[in-house]
Amino acid sequence: MIDDAPVLAGGDAEPGEAVGRVLGTQAASPLSFWVGFEPGRIAQLDDVVVTRRDVPGYGPVLVAGVVTAVEARHEGATYDSDVFLIAEGALPAAVVEVAEVRVTRVEPEVFVPPLPGALVYKAGSADREQALYFDVMERRVPIGLGRDGHPMYVNFDFLDGTRGAHVSISGVSGVATKTSFATFLVYSIFNSPALGAEAANTKALIFSVKGEDLLFLDHANTRLDSEAIRAYGRLGLPAKPFQSVHVFAPPRPGDPNGVPHVSSRTHGVGSYYWTLHEFCREELLRFVFADADDERAQYSMLVGQVAARLRAWAEPVGDGGAVLIRTPDGEATPAIRTFPDLVEVIDQRLADEGTRAVWAGAQVPLGTVNAFLRRLRSAIRPLSPIVRGDLPAAAAHSIRTSDAQVTIVDLHNLPERAQRFVVGVVLRGEFARKESTGSARPLLFVVLDELNKYAPREGDSPIKEILLDVAERGRSLGVILIGAQQTASEVERRIVANCAVRVAGRLDAAEAARSEYGWLPPAARERATIAKPGTMFVAQPEIPVPLTVNFPFPAWATRPAEAAPLPVTTAARPADPFAGLPGTAPEDDIPPF
Repeated sequence: MIDDAPVLAGGDAEPGEAVGRVLGTQAASPLSFWVGFEPGRIAQLDDVVVTRRDVPGYGPVLVAGVVTAVEARHEGATYDSDVFLIAEGALPAAVVEVAEVRVTRVEPEVFVPPLPGALVYKAGSADREQALYFDVMERRVPIGLGRDGHPMYVNFDFLDGTRGAHVSISGVSGVATKTSFATFLVYSIFNSPALGAEAANTKALIFSVKGEDLLFLDHANTRLDSEAIRAYGRLGLPAKPFQSVHVFAPPRPGDPNGVPHVSSRTHGVGSYYWTLHEFCREELLRFVFADADDERAQYSMLVGQVAARLRAWAEPVGDGGAVLIRTPDGEATPAIRTFPDLVEVIDQRLADEGTRAVWAGAQVPLGTVNAFLRRLRSAIRPLSPIVRGDLPAAAAHSIRTSDAQVTIVDLHNLPERAQRFVVGVVLRGEFARKESTGSARPLLFVVLDELNKYAPREGDSPIKEILLDVAERGRSLGVILIGAQQTASEVERRIVANCAVRVAGRLDAAEAARSEYGWLPPAARERATIAKPGTMFVAQPEIPVPLTVNFPFPAWATRPAEAAPLPVTTAARPADPFAGLPGTAPEDDIPPF
């Protein structure tokens, strides 16, 4: 029998409950060992256990690890049918439960195996901190609760660029709760002590592609229960929604004022689009051809040629973003106010043999020009709502992260091609802005779902180039990518390789077998195929095994039906005697109908 009296060997921390002893029938090593449980004592997967050994010349050594496999068997049985005889009492046998422990930390670092027969304890609070390296994390961010109900952390040094950056989240769509975990991680970063005084200026840019579910992060969740509130309390986080959120949505089709195209949110929403003058001046044509197939086509160089001509020859008309094209010979087009009109001008110039060489170069084959034009014409319908010069000049239309701590860019009402355009242009603009400041602070967290669509493993595209730049240089500029995807195996390798923190939720069995999930132990890979929503496996460089965490139910609304009304803060702002009169509402608060 096990004596429960604490045995303080290898430190001053008092161990927890003794559960068993190191097995002598299985070889123990400095990296793993097996534990046999005393009858009536158990440990389950993910439990943290410790044992100690007095090493001559070094003194007491702590060996801590995580349970990665648990087995039970009849000891004394020979045949499968013996189970029936044993159950009836006709054949003597004992039920034995054993567990494999993967060593996470040896303190001090004297790498010797634990001795057979040594007592094994469930880790007490101090031993658990040591075993999971929480004791050396100067800035730690809670990421959920462990199976033991205690907080789990990620080292912020591997998120803010100090020692690493970027997060990759993988899992089955609709089951793995990838987006929910990404928003919880951002919330935890903003509300934990890790940022300190920088919290007020740190920003998050979230691209929303799945309906209007992410448009209510600043609304309390009406489904939040007392159990979830207690979970936030254990994590040291307030159970409340995001406090500073601004939403940008594309204009409603056919609306002469560019009212945001959203149906469920009527406040804190601004329209975004690019004027034709901005489109030409900033050479945004290349983002019209943002598919990997476009880069493999022969017209990729022609895109750059035409974009350069537009930049050099486009002149603003009025102050609403319209342009005219004035060529070096003095010929000028009428005012161009819509994207279809701009495409028509390019079409005419490239189709005309007299002007084709000026726009495309003398060596470009006609077949390449025709392929380019076909692709460009197909962009008219998806891009017309967001590339235009026909809206009032005073309308604010630029996506900016300065208005709020969390900026949400709604994409769900746009065709896929327009979504690519928006993501590429916005990321390029934010990355350029951070480069111009020359400082990594304040940080900008970019949450992008469906990363495999924007940075596929095969092919090249302007968006993929930007995301690679973010993954490889964003750490030094303070741009941190939190990317989510169904299949990490389909994402550009260099992006995944640059992610210091890797997360997996529920995985497809075939996907879990891919080499991209080599950071998951075999048992964890199998468990990932049956993981429930809210269960995530989180790997970070400091800890040799992934942590299994359950993050709490969101305190913010994750769909319109969950959104509680915003509190009225009349004390925060003086009464406006003109409130409610036509023309007095802020630009961002125009109702979307």
